[in-house]
Amino acid sequence: MFSPEDKSRNATGAGRLPPWLRVKLPADAGFAATARTVAAAGLRTVCRGARCPNIFECFSRGTATFLILGGTCTRGCAFCNIAAGTPDAVDPDEPERLGRAVATLGLSHAVLTSVTRDDLPDGGAGQFAAAIRAVRRHAPGATVEVLTPDFAGDAAALDVVLGACPDVFNHNVETVPRLYPAVRAGADYARSLAVLARAARRGRAVVKSGFMLGLGETAQECDATLRDLATAGCGMVTVGQYLRPSRRNLPVTRYAPPGEFEALAALGRRRGIAEMVCAPLARSSYKAGQAASLAAARCCPRS
Repeated sequence: MFSPEDKSRNATGAGRLPPWLRVKLPADAGFAATARTVAAAGLRTVCRGARCPNIFECFSRGTATFLILGGTCTRGCAFCNIAAGTPDAVDPDEPERLGRAVATLGLSHAVLTSVTRDDLPDGGAGQFAAAIRAVRRHAPGATVEVLTPDFAGDAAALDVVLGACPDVFNHNVETVPRLYPAVRAGADYARSLAVLARAARRGRAVVKSGFMLGLGETAQECDATLRDLATAGCGMVTVGQYLRPSRRNLPVTRYAPPGEFEALAALGRRRGIAEMVCAPLARSSYKAGQAASLAAARCCPRS
């Protein structure tokens, strides 16, 4: 069994990992093949960087979520395993290598994310746009999803990304507004909602967000967050269990049972969100292609 939290870490916070969060390691040659393709291209994935529990399943299916703009974040949110510090210079060849890797893997849906780069004038928006265009050149049949930071609220930077016409635009709120000071230092809940609303007004992409359970939120706060995301124009929301990736990260306050995720999915749909992907191991990019297709069909039905 694999978990981001070992027994000593589980002893801090919510206690022993429940059975529904234990993941079996698949014996599949596809895992090694995906890992080799990513490594050969000199690319990073958030799957490894954030210690995602679904990495074995996703790599074995030949999918990965690419992490652009380096491996060092300028903020360092308390839930995230990616290191904070002074980032490296932007790699101008990265978009082309990424586009070629998407083609080599034969992906039908490519997901691109990044560390937060508050050190850059555009927050890295230009690199996102270049990566989208490179994927379209090398893998013209693939749809593209971006999971972006908030670009420090810079509307012009956001418009650079939206102008490259991603099929899915994702920006996670991560948690309820009360917990932002502890969970997302340097971020702002209202600013994140404004990013989502601006993307929704453009009307070209399915707009997506997500948050985690197990950080100290209440049921009422989750409902209010779903209402906010629906009002902002989200067509899709993911909700998963927070798992503490290391001792330096926030402890888990509780492990929500699967039924609670099912109830949240039903609640989100009642609030007007077309597609809810809610499960203990759900992550923003887990089975993203299937869910995005369903969300697009529900948001923009074809005659």
